[in-house]
Amino acid sequence: MTDDNDHGQQDGGHENVPSRQRRRFPGISSRAYEHPADRSALVALRKLTGFDTVFKALSGLLPERSLRLLFLSDSVRVSDAQFAHLNTMLRDACYILDLEKVPPMYVNMDPNPNAMCIGLDEPIIVVTTGLVELLDEEEMRAVVGHEVGHALSGHSVYRTILLFLTNLALKVAWIPLGNMAIMAIVTALREWFRKSELSADRAGLLVGQDLKASMRGLMKIAGGNHLHEMNVDAFLEQAKEYEAGGDLRDSVLKILNVMPRTHPFTTVRAAELKKWAETRDYQRIMDGHYPRRDEDRDTSVSDSFRQSASSYADDMRNSKDPLMKLVNDIAGGAGDLGGKLRGKFTGQGGQGGQGGQGGQDSSGPTEDK
Repeated sequence: MTDDNDHGQQDGGHENVPSRQRRRFPGISSRAYEHPADRSALVALRKLTGFDTVFKALSGLLPERSLRLLFLSDSVRVSDAQFAHLNTMLRDACYILDLEKVPPMYVNMDPNPNAMCIGLDEPIIVVTTGLVELLDEEEMRAVVGHEVGHALSGHSVYRTILLFLTNLALKVAWIPLGNMAIMAIVTALREWFRKSELSADRAGLLVGQDLKASMRGLMKIAGGNHLHEMNVDAFLEQAKEYEAGGDLRDSVLKILNVMPRTHPFTTVRAAELKKWAETRDYQRIMDGHYPRRDEDRDTSVSDSFRQSASSYADDMRNSKDPLMKLVNDIAGGAGDLGGKLRGKFTGQGGQGGQGGQGGQDSSGPTEDK
């Protein structure tokens, strides 16, 4: 099931020709590429006390018309006449993921490389000049696919609310209770959005169908346009070191560092995407076997939640993070918890306390195999 849907131009610029073949996924459901943690975090977010009330209120109050007029008046709308190469990528991405209505795309003057998909009624895609200037064509194609994946998954609604509430929290920071209530929802939204980025990275890979380009793009976002100075394997090694290194103090610092962010760290995103690209699930999608949108209504919510819970459990079991390994030890009934905690926090290994039955702590950080 192969379609020529990537339309490049010959040197003369007068004739569109396919530059290479890419697979298309008619009727694909966002469930095909959504990260299980994305679905779990969204379920948890919707259960947060007060979220439904805030969501319903903001759905009617957010100035979406104003937002659209702002981009229309102060950014460049992508079309056949402006940023034509981006317009081609956008249409191709929507064609590959079978998104019937192509969302408007704008290029905004900002030296920081960034892209977003926002909007309540209809999604809008915005990319910055910093990103356009940083990435080559194949890297940019993965980014456009990433944003179209957000649109297909319906992420733009929650992203818009997150932006609004973040700005609101800054304005009412002097009101203790009001700020606390808003920040509780903002924190939950950020947790979900970080997970949704992993889903959108997968959508970007399905559109670009070039893992190396996806890796290059993430490296450039982390280290700038210096590919000759960077190495994919070394970059991915950083992700392993980040996950496994240190003691419990470092685990706590990781949590504190990531909480204010809307995106996961780039090394983590690269490692997660490469891991998914090597799975049977990804290969099945590429072979044309994937969930369809017309089956979404028959999907069991409880089944999706069980799959998410199972994924979390697998991640915890396989994690090399000291905190996650300690949680596994506790769940497994590990003896001498006090000795393990002391060893983990001081980085002195896992000698048990007096009367401990575990001897050396086998749960400390180990070398990557």
